[in-house]
Amino acid sequence: QVQLVESGGGLVQPGSSLRLSCVISGLTLDYYGVSWFRQAPGKEREGVSGINGGDGSTVYSDSLKGRFTISRDAAKNKVYLEMNGLQPDDTGVYYCAADYIPLGRKLQLNDPDEYDYWGQGTQVTVSS
Repeated sequence: QVQLVESGGGLVQPGSSLRLSCVISGLTLDYYGVSWFRQAPGKEREGVSGINGGDGSTVYSDSLKGRFTISRDAAKNKVYLEMNGLQPDDTGVYYCAADYIPLGRKLQLNDPDEYDYWGQGTQVTVSS
């Protein structure tokens, strides 16, 4: 059984940092990309960042690159999202998701429907 479980969300003030964690079980991450998406109230789900489990390559949303950093601990089957300089616009539910990556295909953030497995999400609220 495949499970993705996010943690690390919370209520923080503008300018703060948070580190989200995603623990993945039931998958061999060598063949999957794991990405973070977020969804603000009334908005569509937005890709934030992803990491290819096979080669460790990363992708970022252009608007968030520089403030957010994705990383992994392959031994623990965990993927992290370090978020710095948080602003109220970063408020939303943050999800991790896994996408099977056939040889030669690149990890993408544009189409959440392509992803095979999702976690339940963790709430991030940035407010003074």
